[in-house]
Amino acid sequence: MSTTAARLTRVDDDPVVIRSFLRPGDERTLADDVLDGLTRPFKELPPKHFYDARGAELFDRICELPEYYPTRAERSILVSRAAHIAQLTQAAEIVELGSGTAEKTRVLLAALAAAGTLRRYVPLDVTEGMIVRCADEMTALFDGLQVHGIVGDFERHLGHVPAPGDGPRLVAFLGGTIGNFTPGARRRFLRRVGALLRPGIDHLLLGTDLVKDTRVLEAAYNDSAGVTAQFNRNVLHVMNRELGADFHVDAFEHVAFFDTEREWIEMRLRATSRQRVRIPAVGLEVEFAAREELRTEISAKFTRDRLVADLAAAGLVLEHMLTDDDELFALSLATPAG
Repeated sequence: MSTTAARLTRVDDDPVVIRSFLRPGDERTLADDVLDGLTRPFKELPPKHFYDARGAELFDRICELPEYYPTRAERSILVSRAAHIAQLTQAAEIVELGSGTAEKTRVLLAALAAAGTLRRYVPLDVTEGMIVRCADEMTALFDGLQVHGIVGDFERHLGHVPAPGDGPRLVAFLGGTIGNFTPGARRRFLRRVGALLRPGIDHLLLGTDLVKDTRVLEAAYNDSAGVTAQFNRNVLHVMNRELGADFHVDAFEHVAFFDTEREWIEMRLRATSRQRVRIPAVGLEVEFAAREELRTEISAKFTRDRLVADLAAAGLVLEHMLTDDDELFALSLATPAG
């Protein structure tokens, strides 16, 4: 969509501008993904469809579970190293991809404000209401902060990120979300993110979960309270509600395991008996054999070597890799080669 179709949410003299590049219904490409993914020999869906209101609520609960370490580990790095990141980058603006509530990012914003360099925050998220609330909170917290919000999909709307202002830019992609991409797609996406950065000036701050003991990894996706199982099955509720499907949600069980060869976690839904599912919105009937599985997520885990290779393939150079005390998670600073 061209910028002429963008919608300005705030008045011209306001320090907050929010532009939407989503058409009605664009927030979700569920029908297309279902038609594509459920007709493949090995059925799969992208994990973005977990996150309706109920899915977001369940994920918030997951982040508080004792088994689920990534959110706590990443936050601990930010709290302990934000001032160091501010010193290394001298960033005048943060561009955040998939900003959500920006709960973790405000730690970085505070560090940059304390360093006297912060000028602008550019959150990109599919939920306009979230960006509006975030903009209100951040401008109240940080005097003089400009916010340029982008309502869009970070896989499709990177081209609408505004040109850098005065001073260095820091693009933040946190939460380990990069692990949801397959290796080739991951490198292509990082290459596109790298196009937002100027060599010798700007940085990418990338959150990655690290390879570790299989028991720790699998426990994080198979919690004893069963919250992750509810979260996984929620995608069936989403298809029933939005596409008129007739999945028997309780007839699918949650499966999560670490693939030691590919070094990623897979989440799947396994049919406990033979199923025939009708999905009227896409004119589809889908057969599931007993114990047939639908893959709903991959979550790649990283070593330093893998991270260096992925960044190099995207034209980026790893400069600093910061971990929590237990080396469970990493925040890495990279810059364009050359």
